[in-house]
Amino acid sequence: MVAIEENKPLQQLHTFHLPVSARWYVEYYSVQDIKDLLKTDLLRQNPFLQIGGGSNLLFMSDYEGVILHSGIKYIDVVTDSSDYVLVKAGSGVVWDDFVGYLVKMGFGGAENLSFIPGEVGASAVQNIGAYGVEVKDIISHVETIEVATGREKIFTCRECRYGYRDSIFKKELKGKYIVTAVVYKLQKNPDYHLDYGNLREAIGDRDINLQTIRKAVIEIRKAKLPDPDEYGNAGSFFMNPVIPYSQYNLLKEKYPEMPCYVIDDHYVKIPAAWLIDKAGWKGKTIGGAAVHEKQCLVLINKDSATAGDVVALARNIVDSVKDLYGISIAPEVNYI
Repeated sequence: MVAIEENKPLQQLHTFHLPVSARWYVEYYSVQDIKDLLKTDLLRQNPFLQIGGGSNLLFMSDYEGVILHSGIKYIDVVTDSSDYVLVKAGSGVVWDDFVGYLVKMGFGGAENLSFIPGEVGASAVQNIGAYGVEVKDIISHVETIEVATGREKIFTCRECRYGYRDSIFKKELKGKYIVTAVVYKLQKNPDYHLDYGNLREAIGDRDINLQTIRKAVIEIRKAKLPDPDEYGNAGSFFMNPVIPYSQYNLLKEKYPEMPCYVIDDHYVKIPAAWLIDKAGWKGKTIGGAAVHEKQCLVLINKDSATAGDVVALARNIVDSVKDLYGISIAPEVNYI
């Protein structure tokens, strides 16, 4: 059973809330549904795009094809041992609902990823991350359908070739597979990751456990990130750049306060928010688009912005950071 709508408004189906529409919008509810859809002329004769919560998209115009959305929603514990569990979630499960379930069950590993918008399927494509944790750290394998053949295929975590906000599904296999479920490996006796950003400080005097970590992460994100229903946005618009240690050491001489996070003996990650802030972009606007006052990584739809406004603002920020620091920053958001 699938639901098909024509000329579907997308304003409430992506978090920038731009007034765009799709020629067709299709929601499916099972693996068999998507297999059957792939045999139809609707998908054979038209471009199509799989979306999740629409939290990482910038639609440049109306989409003259088919928007697909997964309604596959279930959570099952598939393996339960003394030390860990494997939990399988359908691709349409809201990500933060899933994290809330894991924390409630006492399964550790995803708590730092609380309150990230989007859905389970997108988590495995995007390799979402926050506060020193990436979803690749807990993914066991990813269940998919091959678009060309309709065959089911399972990718191990290694086969997904995860990188920083990156995976094989965003590169070599972009558009070639549709994620239907993801299996995660969670710990019953978790190691806590508290040393990234101000997470430990936010926990304060509270006991350290899954619940308090999740609560602290949510508090931080709510304080720094605008509600998309108030100001449309896609969360963090830019990725944190990774640069060689040698380049960082030279920059440190000129900007001694420049922070970094060590990746290995050769590379460090620089907070893009710091670069954008120090370049003077906080609160600046182009058209109806603006840099958020509380978090420079976030570009907002402040006053009926167009996609062109957002792109122009992003481009100017990228150029400014490059000119000032010699560092290239790149959008995390996908332009459609």
